[in-house]
Amino acid sequence: MPPKSKKKDDGEDPNMRAARFGRVKNTLTMGFVGLPNVGKSSLTNLLAGAMHAEAANYPFCTIDPNVVQCIVPDKSFKYIADCWKPPSVVPAVLKVTDIAGLIKGASEGAGLGNAFLSHIAAVDGIYHLVRAFDSDEVIHVDDSVDPIRDLETIQGELCAKDRESLVKVLQLEKETVRKAKGMAKAAEPTLSDTFKEAYAKCEKLIAENTPIQTHEDFTAAEVEIIRDWGLITTKPQIYVVNLSQKNYIRKGSKWLPKINAWVKEHGGGQILPVSCDFEQVLFDLKDDPEKQKVFLDQCTEEAKAAGLKGPQAEVKSMIPRLIRAGRSALCLQSFYTAGPKEVRAWTIMKGTLAPQAAGVIHTDFERGFIKAEVCAFDDFKALHAGQPSMAKIKEAGKYRQEGKSYVMNDGDIVVFMHNVTTSKKK
Repeated sequence: MPPKSKKKDDGEDPNMRAARFGRVKNTLTMGFVGLPNVGKSSLTNLLAGAMHAEAANYPFCTIDPNVVQCIVPDKSFKYIADCWKPPSVVPAVLKVTDIAGLIKGASEGAGLGNAFLSHIAAVDGIYHLVRAFDSDEVIHVDDSVDPIRDLETIQGELCAKDRESLVKVLQLEKETVRKAKGMAKAAEPTLSDTFKEAYAKCEKLIAENTPIQTHEDFTAAEVEIIRDWGLITTKPQIYVVNLSQKNYIRKGSKWLPKINAWVKEHGGGQILPVSCDFEQVLFDLKDDPEKQKVFLDQCTEEAKAAGLKGPQAEVKSMIPRLIRAGRSALCLQSFYTAGPKEVRAWTIMKGTLAPQAAGVIHTDFERGFIKAEVCAFDDFKALHAGQPSMAKIKEAGKYRQEGKSYVMNDGDIVVFMHNVTTSKKK
């Protein structure tokens, strides 16, 4: 953990703190969580660029979790692919699960709560989607639009589930200590100070309806213990606010300041405004770029008429940012391999060493790792002089050889050298 005095402005990545309780995997999943009819399925469809999940105007239309793969918008990758123009181009993807809506009392089995909470437990990060638009055509499960009430409901249900889990964690820990020390079942065992401190902090946060992952003052030892408890609110969380098209265009809503204040009071977090209505219109025009441009221009003029100026007035899709934000929340990044046959983006976690990155391509690459030949994307773009090769980069001394201790950077273009010898047959 960074020292308390270190500010985010000094380089601290809040995503690294948020993801510290998660699984160490390259294939992680974000999941949409929210009340019924707030736009989860519609937004999942839009993220995937295709209608994978059923979207219907009634509660629980999504019974089983729908998992889609969203192509990660990446200008660097596109630049490399356009340079080499290979027959095979494989971008990075983000897995997103559309989870059916929760309602108040879900942690006690209301609605389809227990099943849905288990689906939330199975994902690695959460898009917490709330509705901030009025519509007579879309039913609200509580008959009125109030994002703050909805935030309280969903956060309350997640915390209630974690409260239930903490009770079981305490019972299990006591049983484990009793067995280890040969104590009677009725005896009250002495638990470690680290366990008690971690438990007390989690219990306090849950009582305050605050996600555990927002807390900064867990020690490394406490994080290791908490990671095994399987608590839902340890997952990275992004708050997504579904606005009307009008409010999205003018970048304003009476609810946004209130939502911002609520999030700050509950540990903080990233808030992203979207509009499913706006995104759907834009998506439906995908086969006619000219009409898409006309629509965006009209939206920008509307924003200017509302008083917005300069870059603030430009209206564009939030889908790319939403995908990138989810990936960032999971602490995922890409490295690239490039050649005449294929350009591919490979997904790894931040902090991955070169041999483990090589293992994402093939286990033999990690087992027989010799070195990595690395070029930073920015160096390639500045120096390659239009050529689909590393010749100019090598001439400039920017093509490096790295060993087993090299920590991969986002956007590295890499060739791995390896050697796996097979034993001779006797």
